[in-house]
Formats: sequence, structure tokens, C-alpha cells
Amino acid sequence: MYIFIGEESNFPAGIFTTLENAEEWIKKYSLTGILNIYPVDIGLYDWAIEKDFFTVRNDYQKESRFIQRFTCASMEHFHYENGELV
Repeated sequence: MYIFIGEESNFPAGIFTTLENAEEWIKKYSLTGILNIYPVDIGLYDWAIEKDFFTVRNDYQKESRFIQRFTCASMEHFHYENGELV
């Protein structure tokens, strides 16, 4: 799934099944933000561990507070400014 998170936003502004649909919407409104490709039916924390993108090194990294805020720079993503890919 393609998830768009606008600049200065805490929550997704759009979820799309194709890159084409996401980019059409981003361009339509000249949006600035990041479009991430998220795995489906698996939490990002578990996905990153499974793909060897993340290794738990400290006990706090097993805690709910860490897992619920987890993000991974290894996810495929695209940056947009004013509706254009940069």
C-alpha cells in the first residue's frame, strides 16, 4: 500500500493501491510530503526485523512505546514538494 503523509502531519492523508493513483492525487493538490510503500498484514516493526533492516539491541526496543512509534528508513519511499517528485 502507498501511504502519503503530508509535511508537518502526524497521520496519513491518503492511502492508495497504486503509485499512479497516489501521484495523481499528490499532483492534483500540489502536496508536499512523503509517499511510503507499507507492507500489508504485518506491523512495520515485525517486517523490518523479518527483512533484517532492524535488529533489537536494547530491552526498550521490545516495549510497546517503541514498537508503536517505530518507523524504518529502509522502506521504499518518495519525496514530493508542491506535487512534484524530488
